[in-house]
Amino acid sequence: MNIHRNPLCGRNFEYYSEDPLLSGFCAAADTRGVQRHPGRGTTIKHFALNNQEDNRNHNNSHCGERALREIYLKGFEIAVKTAQPLALMTSYNLINGIHSANHRELLTDILRCEWGFQGLVMTDWGTTEEKPGFKYGSSNAALCVKAGNDLTMPGSQQDVDAIVNAVGKELTLSELQACAKRILELVLLRAKQQ
Repeated sequence: MNIHRNPLCGRNFEYYSEDPLLSGFCAAADTRGVQRHPGRGTTIKHFALNNQEDNRNHNNSHCGERALREIYLKGFEIAVKTAQPLALMTSYNLINGIHSANHRELLTDILRCEWGFQGLVMTDWGTTEEKPGFKYGSSNAALCVKAGNDLTMPGSQQDVDAIVNAVGKELTLSELQACAKRILELVLLRAKQQ
């Protein structure tokens, strides 16, 4: 779903276009096609501003509100509003200084409240894994939950401990329950469709 911004981006072949409208309509059509089959769903990714493959874990994408909404989020908005994909995956990069996986404004305010997304949000693989040399560090598993990021992939005992230890401090029980509820709803939906 990301926008072609650099001809040297190593994943341009996976993206639809440099045009956010075309990207959104293509993703919506793919999603509707897949999800018309019971028990099947799509995960749109990488939300958002993941426009380079090289050094993507160390990237802080600075973007103003207008460019963010008119270029980088527009395709996702179209896909969500017209096709309701079952899942969405966050990106590794930071957006204006906040890890995408920890970005409450992006995942809750815009995605869920404004666009009406009803599906599951998951992290990209190893987003919360501590890796030496990361310029901005890794995203925080407890802040993922607080932001509305339901599923940490692949998850670890360290993530579980961080989430459990944060409950009652920077994370409320209701925020944790909301994420658990969305995961269970997806599991139940799949079981019901089979």
